[in-house]
This record gives sequence, structure tokens and C-alpha cells, in this order.
Amino acid sequence: MSNRKTRITKRIVDSLNPRELIWDTDISGFAVRCQRQSKTYALKTRVAGRQRWFTIGRHGNPWTPDTARKEALAILAEIASGKDPATKRDAESKIPTVQRLARRFLTEEVETKRKAATIVLYSDFLKRIVLPKLGRLRADQVRYSDIAGLHHDIRKTPLQANRVLAVLSTMFTWAERVGIRERNTNPCTDVKKYKEEKRERYLSINELDRVGDVLDQCETDKSVNPFAIAAIRLLIFTGCRRDEILTLQWEFVDVESAKLNLPDSKTGKKVIHLNAPALNVLSSIPRIEGNPYVICGRNEGARLVNLRKPWIRICKLAGIEGVRLHDLRHTFASVGASGGVSLQIIGKLLGQSQIATTQRYAHLAADPVKATNEAIGQQIASMMKGKKAEIVPIK
Repeated sequence: MSNRKTRITKRIVDSLNPRELIWDTDISGFAVRCQRQSKTYALKTRVAGRQRWFTIGRHGNPWTPDTARKEALAILAEIASGKDPATKRDAESKIPTVQRLARRFLTEEVETKRKAATIVLYSDFLKRIVLPKLGRLRADQVRYSDIAGLHHDIRKTPLQANRVLAVLSTMFTWAERVGIRERNTNPCTDVKKYKEEKRERYLSINELDRVGDVLDQCETDKSVNPFAIAAIRLLIFTGCRRDEILTLQWEFVDVESAKLNLPDSKTGKKVIHLNAPALNVLSSIPRIEGNPYVICGRNEGARLVNLRKPWIRICKLAGIEGVRLHDLRHTFASVGASGGVSLQIIGKLLGQSQIATTQRYAHLAADPVKATNEAIGQQIASMMKGKKAEIVPIK
């Protein structure tokens, strides 16, 4: 191996050939070594009378001649103060990368305490978006700038960007609890979320009419899976979440009391009250022997999994655009709010645990008040013109 002394600069490092070792002229013992596939910065010095080699890191992000030189000076300062940098480095070597942290977080925290849909969502965000960018970083070295940069990179999908940020914040809070990071060092804390446009898409009376016609047509010509048709009708008549219907089992259905007793949902144990149309749909669904599910799939004993494709087909036939399956839940609530049902009752029907969630329907609940105000105003205007106004009962 050839050795020579010169001030280590980027130009010098870039020109190195395999088996070359350069000693820095500014800092005694600071060196860069060129191996077959990498160039590595190191420091050779004495600790308690013994000669020691400290590997600083490979050339490239984050190590450059300047950052490596600063690290060499930091190691020398620790030695001068009576500390052994090797002890600190041994402790740091036990700190996982973000990739290993994510694996532990999913296994020890998410998979043991969260619902199946949440596990899938967290796993997808981490593996598809986070790890390609941050996976190689040491978990305790992730900073605000790293998180803010990732958040900025996916700004074109603000809703997703904010959900990824929330997952990362949860993961790093957990990392603090288990001792991987120091307390109160969550790098997500000051990253500002993007403004989200709340979707408030409800089916109009005309659209509901068209959907009803298409469902009848598809049921007659058998162009759509009958279990999918039944599932969509139940979503419309109950305001349930998609998975509450797709995972519904016959043992949870209490026809006599007209309710569904769900042992588990997004908000925990839950009772869904059934109206007559919903009961009619349930009575029309055939029970498949050996299959516990109401909405059966193609495989024996399995449930229907994909309701999106049938819904897209139905919307296309009905000439409706931009309506998700979840918007059927909004439609159920909007019909109630427009009819004068209190937000508190709507919240209970939907099984929403937060009143703030139900508040999105507040502007619809004001419609009956506006109608009453209009009727009173018209009656008073007639009286002021000397006309005998017929007092119509205000409903």
C-alpha cells in the first residue's frame, strides 16, 4: 500500500487509486484509505498509551473531507478530556438504522396493538415511501430536515404526505419510549402539515335514484356479483364503513331487535340499528353453508374482498363521477342532517366517537332552519301588504 502526506481535499480523494493511503498534513493521524470499492476516512491516535484506529466512515454522504476532519477533531477532543470514544461508538453501534427501527416498530408495536387495516397502511407507508429515503440513516440521527424533506417530496398528495408524517411521528415517539432516541427529540414535531381539502361528496336525490335503477338492472341481468350489490345497498341504508359490511358475520345480525352487534370496528364494539330497507336487503341474501360471512367471496368460507370494481361499474352505468364507496356513508349522514336530525343522533348512528367528525354535516343541518325562516318571512311580508296570510304550520 502506497503512503503519502498531503492535505486531504475532495480533489485528492477523487484521484485516489486502490491501496493508496493519504495522511493529512493538518491533523496528525487523520487519513483516507482507498480500498477496492470504497474510500474510507480514519483516525490513528493513542488512547491511554495504546495506539488505536478509529474508522470515521466511507467517503460520500454524509462523509466528505470537511465533515470527516470535524469528526476527527471531535474524537481527539474526547480523548483529551479523558474519555474513550470507543465506548461511545460501541453504544452507538447498537442503535438501529431507520430500516431496523421500522421493522421493530411494526412487529412489536403496530402488529400487536393496531387493527388489520392500520397494520397494512403503516407497513405500506414505511416500506414504499419512508425506507427508500431514510432507511440507511441511524435512528437517533434523523433530524427535522430529513423529515421535512421527505414531507416536501410527496407534497403533490397532501393527504398522504400528512398521513406519512403522522406514522413517522408515532414511530419516533415509540423509539423514545424504548430508549432508541432521547426523550423529546421527535424530528417530526415542528414539521407543518399541508392544508387538506375535506371531501364532502354526497349523492343527490337524482343520483340516488339512478344508482337504485342500476342496482336493480344489474341484479336482473346478473352483470354484477349479487353479494356486491347487497353490500352496496347495505352501505347506502346503514351508513356503515365498507369493512364493517364486508367483514359482517351472520352471528352479529340480530333481526328480531333490528340491529347489528359488531364486536369490533374502527371505534371498538359497536351497535348498528337497522331500518326496514336494510332488513329487507339482509333477508334477500342467501346464507352459504359453511361460510360465516354475510357478504361471501368466491372461495369457500371466504368473504368478498374487492368492492371497488363493482362500484366503479355501477357508477359508470349510472353516469356518476367522483363518488367513493365511503361517500355513501356521507350520503346517509347528509340525508339525516338535511331532514333535521340532530348532529348528536347522526354521530350515534354512524358510531363516530368524536363530535368534531360529525360537525362536517352542520351546514346541512341548518337547512330546515333556513326553510322555517323563509316561511315566516313570507307570511309577515303578506301581512304587511294587508293580505290575510294563511298561517302554515312550520314543520
